[in-house]
Amino acid sequence: MKRLQDFFRAFDLESTGKWFLLSALIGVVAGMGAILFQFLSQSILHGFLARYAGYAPAEPIGEHVFFKAGDTVFCPWMIVLVMAGGGLLSGWLVYRFAPEAEGHGTDAAIDAFHNRRGEIRARIPWIKTLASAITLGTGGSAGREGPIAQIGAGFGSLLASRLKLSTRDRRIMLAAGMGAGIGAIFRAPIAGALFAGEILYRDVDLESDVIVPSAVSSTIAYSVYCLSLPSEIRFTPLFGKNLQFSLGSPLELIPFAFLAVAMALAGILYVKVFYGTRSLFDRMPIQSHFRPAIGAALAGMLGLGLYYALNKNLDVLAVLGSGYGILQKVFSSPESMTVNVLLTVALFKIFTTSLTISSGGSGGVFGPSIVIGGCFGAAIGKLFHDWWPHVVLDSQPFAIVGMAGFFAGVARAPFSTILMVSEMTGDYKLLLPTMWVATICFLLNRRWSIYQKQVPTRLDSPAHRGDFIVDVLEGILVEDVYQRGRKITMVPEGASLNSIVHLLAKTTQRYFPVIDEKGLMVGIFSAEDVRSYLFDDTIWSVANAGDVMAANIVSVKPTDDLNTALRRFTALNVDELPVVDPKEPRRLIGMVRRKESIAAYNRRLMEHKRAMESSDIID
Repeated sequence: MKRLQDFFRAFDLESTGKWFLLSALIGVVAGMGAILFQFLSQSILHGFLARYAGYAPAEPIGEHVFFKAGDTVFCPWMIVLVMAGGGLLSGWLVYRFAPEAEGHGTDAAIDAFHNRRGEIRARIPWIKTLASAITLGTGGSAGREGPIAQIGAGFGSLLASRLKLSTRDRRIMLAAGMGAGIGAIFRAPIAGALFAGEILYRDVDLESDVIVPSAVSSTIAYSVYCLSLPSEIRFTPLFGKNLQFSLGSPLELIPFAFLAVAMALAGILYVKVFYGTRSLFDRMPIQSHFRPAIGAALAGMLGLGLYYALNKNLDVLAVLGSGYGILQKVFSSPESMTVNVLLTVALFKIFTTSLTISSGGSGGVFGPSIVIGGCFGAAIGKLFHDWWPHVVLDSQPFAIVGMAGFFAGVARAPFSTILMVSEMTGDYKLLLPTMWVATICFLLNRRWSIYQKQVPTRLDSPAHRGDFIVDVLEGILVEDVYQRGRKITMVPEGASLNSIVHLLAKTTQRYFPVIDEKGLMVGIFSAEDVRSYLFDDTIWSVANAGDVMAANIVSVKPTDDLNTALRRFTALNVDELPVVDPKEPRRLIGMVRRKESIAAYNRRLMEHKRAMESSDIID
């Protein structure tokens, strides 16, 4: 590590080459982490859920299945026992070794970016990976992006700390790691890069500094992960590359608008149920590591209840596990899916996901979100196809657009979600309706987000607190602040100390420019500088202004900004600075005070706040 530090010190901290190399390292680790997580989760699923309950949730076409299903007997009630055991083990791991790893990991990475200087404890990614693999492998309703994002983010944070990089660099590397994990696990490298910059904020804002590093790390992670797959599915979109979609006339945007409203309402329900469930579990008078077991058992019983209520339909068990299998069925054989099953899965997966994760279980929320949105979308598409068949030709586009719209609303990340769903399905024909629905959902769900650690904009982030002070100061010039026409007493270079002492008694001025016979400034002294001579009046007639003044003048020009002025105020620890003629730096034209500069900053800040409040009222 010492040699690596020396190597990077040879590069400028803003070097593009440095970022390419660091991002590539993060991408390699995130890609390998995605491979490890997939193997772990499938190993646990094969060893417990498939072996003892005889149930293995279906996977999408583009996913590699490490273990073939054996000849086991389906035993529905064993699902509940396996899920409860998985919840107990996962809860013990998390609360015993890394309590920060509970819940969905993306939120923890967002919190580390904003509030923890980009620092993630080295053990958290490993605990998160193992706990999430147990949760998913035993049938918990959770997503894969949380642990993979934390693997990449944790390695980025650790690498930056070991290389003794700045806090800002550590935050960028954390975000790059998060984007790499998303790009790898969902086969969406472009979306992963944009996701890393967009997911940090609730409103329309973007962490632009992380886009290039995230693009590199996401592409590398995607490549590493895909190269580990069998050749027949290598670089294949998650749901296959032979999906066929049919779009009708532009009138189809009307049903899509209804879909958007439905997705927004479902998103509000999802957020409220998710955090309402967490509040209920937090109030339970039991030890924390038992709560995930209770949540998992309740989720399992809910899934079994639906299975029996719908005449033992296995499709409805998509409310457990990742649920991707039902989406693959929607795309591959939509005629086999009924509106009743689709709506049941969409609605009750909200509750099984909340029970699994909000109880303290470990896993992501993106996977369940796209299943909820996809099933709701497919059901609404089928209904509109029956009512308006000459406009809505197929229900499949509604499933894809529903996936994007739902998550765009609850995650406050419309653009990366649009790209991610397009990359996951391998088709860009639906960009227009997807953007239409995602935008409506984003606007309607403004008050609700599944990621509580998001902040509205960069202005609200502790990571940018100092940046915005500088931005505001750089927008104000010295000429906007200092008082023109203010009478300034200037002292001739040959003035005796005796005359200076008597001058101090007649004025409240604190800083006195010293000028030569041409009226040009040769120095400056303060009232405090004169005090050291007051104890001995015998030298008053001997010393003059040239003896008292500081000849090294630090000044500002009218065209300098207040950021420059305040840096000089701070460096010298003075309260006033000379303002000089830009064409003749020794000719004084005024004095600027520190308090005037701070007052101007406060006024500008209030203007910004009032403007933001006005825009909120208009919205």
